[in-house]
Amino acid sequence: MTDTHTLRGVLPSQTIAAMIDDGAIGADPAITAAQIQPASLDLRLGTHAWRVRASFLAGKGHRVEDRLDEFTMHRIDLTEQGAVLEKGCVYLVPLMEHLSLPPGVQAVANAKSSTGRLDLLTRLITDGGVEFDRIAPGYNGPLYAEICPRSFSVLVRPGMRLNQIRFRQGDAVLGDDALRALHAQTPLVSGTAMISQGLGFSVDLRPSEGDLVGWRAKPHTPVIDLDRIGAYDPAEFWERVTSRNGRIILDPGAFYILVSREAVTIPPDHAAEMAPYLAMVGEFRVHYAGFFDPGFGCDVAGGAGSRGVLEVRCHEAPFVLEHGQVVGRLVYERMTTPPDQLYGAGIASNYQGQGLKLSKHFRAV
Repeated sequence: MTDTHTLRGVLPSQTIAAMIDDGAIGADPAITAAQIQPASLDLRLGTHAWRVRASFLAGKGHRVEDRLDEFTMHRIDLTEQGAVLEKGCVYLVPLMEHLSLPPGVQAVANAKSSTGRLDLLTRLITDGGVEFDRIAPGYNGPLYAEICPRSFSVLVRPGMRLNQIRFRQGDAVLGDDALRALHAQTPLVSGTAMISQGLGFSVDLRPSEGDLVGWRAKPHTPVIDLDRIGAYDPAEFWERVTSRNGRIILDPGAFYILVSREAVTIPPDHAAEMAPYLAMVGEFRVHYAGFFDPGFGCDVAGGAGSRGVLEVRCHEAPFVLEHGQVVGRLVYERMTTPPDQLYGAGIASNYQGQGLKLSKHFRAV
């Protein structure tokens, strides 16, 4: 395994594989090669779920299971035909993976791209945890996924991969000066780079062809089976969002799929994460399903021109969103070493080279 005392950065696929061999990452059943991504590990749902009455964190000094008596409404078996997780409810699912991290290695989790595009709020919690999706160095214990379907009810089964975990050692985040230098060496976006606490990106509401600028989730839809790829008609689940003047009005409580104006590139020796959106900029939030792997948008990985898909939820008041408005930022981090395989290069990828694209469960428009 990588020497945690000499290298700083996000750990690549080959180091994750070594951590599995060394027992720092364990699972029952064993982890498969398909779970290992260039800079992250996909996590799998276990065999049962608890329907809980509220989202919660274990808190310092407490185990998740010790707090279930306070919040559990009922237990659900996922092993027979799977189970439907209903829109608007909160569930807790033990994951098949568990950790025994070295002292110098920490971890961060995030929803996978397809999970975010379904507005399926999925967060990792741990024993003793005081934050969602953040795991302290040296953590030794189980992992749980908190799942709250926001727009669609979904059918899940054991082994499904809704979120992923990234491991890092030390502080590897690029400051603005380092980010400018990287952009000068390897252009990170098409057009002018907006660099301030990360790489800013804006929304595209003036498409080069036609007037389709996004999709809005319909309120009363059938269940989505997460194992069915390319099976669903978008018209049954989504309303087309169009604009001829570079402007749309977001409705409170509605969920939208939009796309960035800029094409984004992640060099092979870097990774990126979409940062939480700052509410002070507007009455909406870009829901971040946020890991971008090394090679995303790179020519060498077949991804030239890959734009960022934006999962947007409006808050209390209707809000006017205009073409070119900055809506989020990417925080870049160094890898300890480039991964053996880049995103989209020999690894099955649904979103390399993407534009405005719904989750993989829907037929192409």
